Amino acid sequence: MTTDIDWDHPTDPREGSWQLDHVKQYVGSGGTDGQYWNGTQTLLLTTLGRVSGKPVRTPLIYGEAEGAYLVVASKGGEPAHPLWYRNLSEHPAVRIQVGPEIMQGTARTATPEERAAYWPVMVGHWPAYDEYQAKTDREIPIVVIEPA
Repeated sequence: MTTDIDWDHPTDPREGSWQLDHVKQYVGSGGTDGQYWNGTQTLLLTTLGRVSGKPVRTPLIYGEAEGAYLVVASKGGEPAHPLWYRNLSEHPAVRIQVGPEIMQGTARTATPEERAAYWPVMVGHWPAYDEYQAKTDREIPIVVIEPA
């Protein structure tokens, strides 16, 4: 199913958003600018829309563990999961760009044991994750992206 996806032409964040500016800087530089943002590292995650089936690109802070990339579905502590996370529930195939490297992968929600181990790693990259978790009743998921 994902072999027919046009991964090279995703929908980007909405016009006028800081996320779009970040994506444009990242992509426009071939990944040499934009990977580091506000003192941390970021990647570009492209998911498939659960309704549209079309690729959607999002800049996210990331960590690494055991050859996988980690991202946090925080949405700033809002009550609902971010759209990109909900997309993964329907379509776990993803594309990521980490600096200049672009790769396909499979995304999944971390197990409870993995989340317990990876949460401190991600808070080390972005301390506000603890504040976001305190702000919401939902458990904020960590997503594990395993490169293909």
